[in-house]
Amino acid sequence: MANFDIVNAFTDKSWLDEMAGKLARKMAYGAKKAREVGWMPYSTKDGGWAETRIGWWTNGFWPASMWQMYLMTGDQLFREEALRAELMLDDALKDFKNLSHDVGFMWLIHSGVRYALEHDQDSFDRTLFAADMLACRYNVNGFIRAWNPAGREGWAIVDCMMNLPILYWASRQTDDPRYRLMAMKHADTTARYFVRPDGSCNHIVIFDAETGEYLDNPAGQGSASGSSWSRGQAWALYGFTLSCIHTGKQEYLDTARRVANYFISQCEGDWLPRCDFRQPPEPVIRDNAAGNIAACGLLELARCLPEAEGSRYFDAAVNILKAQERDAANWTESDPAIFTKCTALYNDPKQHHMTMTYGDYYFIEAVNKLRGEKLLFWNP
Repeated sequence: MANFDIVNAFTDKSWLDEMAGKLARKMAYGAKKAREVGWMPYSTKDGGWAETRIGWWTNGFWPASMWQMYLMTGDQLFREEALRAELMLDDALKDFKNLSHDVGFMWLIHSGVRYALEHDQDSFDRTLFAADMLACRYNVNGFIRAWNPAGREGWAIVDCMMNLPILYWASRQTDDPRYRLMAMKHADTTARYFVRPDGSCNHIVIFDAETGEYLDNPAGQGSASGSSWSRGQAWALYGFTLSCIHTGKQEYLDTARRVANYFISQCEGDWLPRCDFRQPPEPVIRDNAAGNIAACGLLELARCLPEAEGSRYFDAAVNILKAQERDAANWTESDPAIFTKCTALYNDPKQHHMTMTYGDYYFIEAVNKLRGEKLLFWNP
């Protein structure tokens, strides 16, 4: 039985054409504004890109967005900006001791993509170096350490599911199974300790770094311990789908479906994900990043399934994309970013309903998927 075809299933071609046109104009403006500053775009302030440090974990999403736009439009402006940003990130590689588990976000989806498209050796070397940095974080008890501060040797977070593809990539490129085996061990640990029976997820799990014993699951970026931070749900949904794509392991597909079913159940109605699905009723705090990440994951999950089952995930993805675009997209030149209701973490009001480049990135990726782009940036 054939798997679900998301491109032929999407019949609203006028919406896709409208989004492609709006993205081409807005992202060209964002690239122009990026060239006025000496840092990588992440969020915005006073109509421009707010300053960031070069090692900030989101910095790969800007050049990745540029490559997505280049594939969408063929405009050399986007390729040139992607290459400029890639060179900027070399300063983060030089400061490798301060890198975290987020190196997949930082290099696979642009340097890895450039290597796939152009066979540039420097891009290959950057991506493999980043993969080695992630492999160095593997604890033999079966998890990847998230962060560097002393006392956090046993901390793992659900976000890492989306960084595992750089290890699968390295295994394929080097013909060395160690990278893949580490990624699968971490995915197995995540399925066991992060994903609850109802498909909701912990953000952080703390293990004993010596024995691997489970110790605690603090709130992290959600509202409280035991809550359901929606972006963590999205990382798990898309991350387990990608691990299935890379390995063919049925258990990863089943886990992705369980998380997806929970995510959909919490969004049905207005299709506008809250920051935490278990947050108090007031105030209403949204997270566009969570919605766009989940939509990308739902589209790839639909592709992995027969039509009868895949259509549910496809429909949910489209509903989320359209609802968020209607509710929170800024297509004017008052600001270089698009989505205005991204939320970094629940318990800091200063980081509610802000702009974030990766919220925009996943929307662009989803539009490109629906337009028929075949290159999956998480498997270049």
